[in-house]
Amino acid sequence: MAVGKVTFTKAERDKLAQVLWLLNWISVVTGLILFSLGLFLKVAIQKQREVMSDQDILYVPHLLITTGVVACCINFLGGKICYDCVDSVKFLRWKLVMLPYIVCTFVFTFCVLVGALMCYSIHSQLEESLFLGLRNAMRYYKDTDTPGRCFLKRTMDTLQIQFQCCGNAGYRDWFSIQWISNRYLDMTSTEVVDRLRSNVEGKYLMDGVPFSCCSTFSPRPCIQHHLRNSSAHLHHQQAEQLNLWRRGCRQALLEHYTSILQSIGLIVLLIWLFELLVLTGVRYLQTAMENVLRLGDPDSESDGWILENSLAETARHNLDVIKNLGKCYQVDDDPNINVPGAAERETPSRRLPA
Repeated sequence: MAVGKVTFTKAERDKLAQVLWLLNWISVVTGLILFSLGLFLKVAIQKQREVMSDQDILYVPHLLITTGVVACCINFLGGKICYDCVDSVKFLRWKLVMLPYIVCTFVFTFCVLVGALMCYSIHSQLEESLFLGLRNAMRYYKDTDTPGRCFLKRTMDTLQIQFQCCGNAGYRDWFSIQWISNRYLDMTSTEVVDRLRSNVEGKYLMDGVPFSCCSTFSPRPCIQHHLRNSSAHLHHQQAEQLNLWRRGCRQALLEHYTSILQSIGLIVLLIWLFELLVLTGVRYLQTAMENVLRLGDPDSESDGWILENSLAETARHNLDVIKNLGKCYQVDDDPNINVPGAAERETPSRRLPA
C-alpha cells in the first residue's frame, strides 16, 4: 500500500508545479542564508583562535558553508524541473533525472538537519577547547619576547576587558602561574630571590592578577596585588568582591558562543523544515507525472505518493537489491561450474558407465 497517497487533477498538478517552482527559488535564498551563517560562525571562532586548543570545531561552519552552496545549486535545478513539469511533454526530458535529483535533495536535506544538531551538540567539545586554549595562553602570557607567543599578552588582556572576565575558571587561576616576565623582576631584591627559590620549578608566583582583571565598575582604585593578605588593604573583603571580574573567561566565551550556536541552530532547523516541505512536494509531483505518462492521457487524474509501498516493504525491497548486487560479484569456489568444456575435462573415474 502506498504511503501518503494523494490523487491530483491536471489543474492541481499544474498548481503544485508552480508553487514548487516558487519554493525552489526561495530555497536558493535559504541556501545563501546557510552560507552566510556558516561564514559568520567561522569568523566568530577565528576571532578567538589564540585561546582555543584546536580548530576541529570548524567542521560545523564548514558544513554549513558547503550545504549552503549545494542548496543554491540543487534548488536552482529544482526550480527549472518544476517549471517544466507543467507540460507532460517537457517532463519527459527530466524523467530520468527526477529520481537521482530527489535522492540528492534528500541527502542534502539530511545534511541540513545534521548541521542544526551539531550546533547544539558541540558544547562539550567547545568547552574543552577553550579550557586548554586559555590555560596555554595564560601560561605564555609573560613571553612577550618569544616569537609566536608575543601576542598572547595583548590577546588575554583584550579578552578579559572585552568579556569582563578573569582567568580560566576565575581570577585565582593567575595565582598558580608566573605571569610576570623575569626581565621585569628585580633580581637584587631579597624578596624576589626568596620567592623564586621557594618554588620547585623556580617560578615567581604571587597572589596578584593582571590589570585587565580589574572591574571598570569598581568605586575604588583597583586592588590587584596581595589579594590573599587580609591586612594589606582597608576593607579587603569588599575590595576583593568589587575590584575584580568574578567570572572566568572560559565561562564567558562559552556563553558567548553558545548563544550564537543556539541562534544559528534554530535558523538552520527552520530551513530544514522548509526544505523537507519542498522535497515532499517534489516527490508528489514526480510520482503524479509518472503516473500520467503511464495512463497516456495528460488531462486525466493521477495518484502521487511519498513511497509506492509501505515502509517495511520498501526497506525489504532495497535490502534484496543490495543482496543481489553482492551475489553478482561473488566468486564460486568450484572452478568447473558454468565453465565451458568442464564436462569434457572430467576424469574417466567420475564418468558414469554407458
